[in-house]
Amino acid sequence: MKLYAINAGHFKLDGGAMFGVVPKSMWNKLNPADENNMCNWAMRCLLVEDEGRLILIDNGMGNKQSEKFFGYYYLNGGDTLEKSLAKYGFAKEDITDVFLTHLHFDHCGGSIEKVNDKLVPAFKNATYWSNESHWKWATEPNDREKASFLKENILPIQESGKLKFIETKEGIEFTKNIKLRFVKGHTESMMLPEIKYKDKTIVYMADLLPSVAHIPVPYVMAYDTRPLETLVEKKSFLNEALEKDFILFFEHDREIECCTLHLTEKGIRSKETLKLESIL
Repeated sequence: MKLYAINAGHFKLDGGAMFGVVPKSMWNKLNPADENNMCNWAMRCLLVEDEGRLILIDNGMGNKQSEKFFGYYYLNGGDTLEKSLAKYGFAKEDITDVFLTHLHFDHCGGSIEKVNDKLVPAFKNATYWSNESHWKWATEPNDREKASFLKENILPIQESGKLKFIETKEGIEFTKNIKLRFVKGHTESMMLPEIKYKDKTIVYMADLLPSVAHIPVPYVMAYDTRPLETLVEKKSFLNEALEKDFILFFEHDREIECCTLHLTEKGIRSKETLKLESIL
């Protein structure tokens, strides 16, 4: 097995929305906001090469949206999905599986590209994986999440015939080395891959813990549809992660790829921050 951190660029989101009820006087020290109260975030995907499969976990927001759209989210930086794949000698055509933790635009927008005004799968040789519960949630969106579930990112996957659903069963295996966790606080049935690598367990945190700054239990995004459930899920996960010495892989932390945990007088916190390549 080989693992690669794939950077799909940076974007900006409102700091208050990202930190919920936590005061700006506290969170601004962790991720300083610009003059518009926007903080910069990564879109860090994970590429897993294992047993003849090349699995891409999430894929950023893509580049097919309008200038107006990008005016809201300030796509920035020199990284792109294509450049990051090429860094390791891969291209989109090599991907066999696209695993989507959930269908918010900053996690699945790169799934579909526009070619001659037609929306087509960006990974033409890949199977796309979601789960039936989340797919229904995303294609029949509530008013709160409607702006995050964009039809042009989602429906063409199904129309292409490349979509498959994973059973929403806790601990179900995606591959021999990847089993899945399901959480519902951020959005319905978000999937967190738990990867066995040699003697280590690496968990792709998606939006349960978008960054190291979100490890303290009260630091819950205003985007979460069920914030009280997120609190329960975070507590449970962090206790287990501490006990079993998990390595956490962060999708949105602008600088930190991974960390380990330890118990402090303030609760469970980051112990050591790591680059993925230093773990492997």
